[in-house]
Amino acid sequence: MLKLRYLFDNTDLAEMLLKNWEYDASSLDMFQYYRISANAIYPFRKHEEVCLLRFCPTSEKQKENIIAELDFIGYLRGRHYQALEPVPSKTGEELIEQATPWGAYYASVFKRVSGRQIGESTFDNDIVFAFGASLGHLHSLSSEYINPKTKRWAHTDVLTWIEDTLRTVSAEELAFSELNLLRDYFSTLPKNHTNYGLVHYDFELDNVFYDPETKSCSVIDFDDAMYHWYIMDIDQALNSLETEVDWTEGEFQIKKTTFLEGYRSHFDIDDDLLVTLPTFRRFANLYGYARIARSIQEKWKNEPEWLVELRTVLQNALRDRAMFFGKPIGV
Repeated sequence: MLKLRYLFDNTDLAEMLLKNWEYDASSLDMFQYYRISANAIYPFRKHEEVCLLRFCPTSEKQKENIIAELDFIGYLRGRHYQALEPVPSKTGEELIEQATPWGAYYASVFKRVSGRQIGESTFDNDIVFAFGASLGHLHSLSSEYINPKTKRWAHTDVLTWIEDTLRTVSAEELAFSELNLLRDYFSTLPKNHTNYGLVHYDFELDNVFYDPETKSCSVIDFDDAMYHWYIMDIDQALNSLETEVDWTEGEFQIKKTTFLEGYRSHFDIDDDLLVTLPTFRRFANLYGYARIARSIQEKWKNEPEWLVELRTVLQNALRDRAMFFGKPIGV
């Protein structure tokens, strides 16, 4: 998540960055449908095709990670995986770094994928199966992926970033205890090409689109990708299914089984690793905790009402994510 100072709508900035690409000038009214979280996203049209401008301050991202993200997307698309398609700029670049009156920014453009977000679906078994199959296919391809010259960061780098961030925000000691517990735990896990590789990390209902005509999924937002155990993506996907849909316990177990059947139609997963899902949830909680704490660290006088309300929501999210900090792994 970006720092709160970057969550304000800035159509002038968006238009300035968009001038690096071809676009239909009449489509700039679509900017009203922007959204900002980990990046700012502004929709527009190019030759009547809907595209998305994505940008963020250079202080918020590592350029090497974005380059590696684009390389991985290119690799996936080259093997017919349905990932979002980058749109080259007028100069042929997929990533633009530009100085602006608001600071330096990274910007990219992507075509909108087909279908509807799975979160808006009926969650029939064929849709949940396709959801799992899409992730299994992704991991199958990831297991064959040769690291490019610019390498995406790994879970160890993320843990280091978390530690640095916790010190910056003067986090409570339990957060550091959680960090050390996870470091020790992950150091004991076996790691090879069948269980560890480049994961999406944010493989959730709003980042996967289902097309009923092809009965297949398209995947967006590889911004958080990292090298991790593949079980990390499975945890994120199942957690998204469990927490964002009003299931009964029995219904969710059926959907979980269906999701894993879809996953295993492309890639295997050891049942012993599935037992570790709660520990990977703790990694997600700690990472999310650090990102939120960093985002809300700055405060201003006379904040607008929407920002005051958002800050309250994020403070509550901090407490939720810290619920199991410091408890022994497996509890």
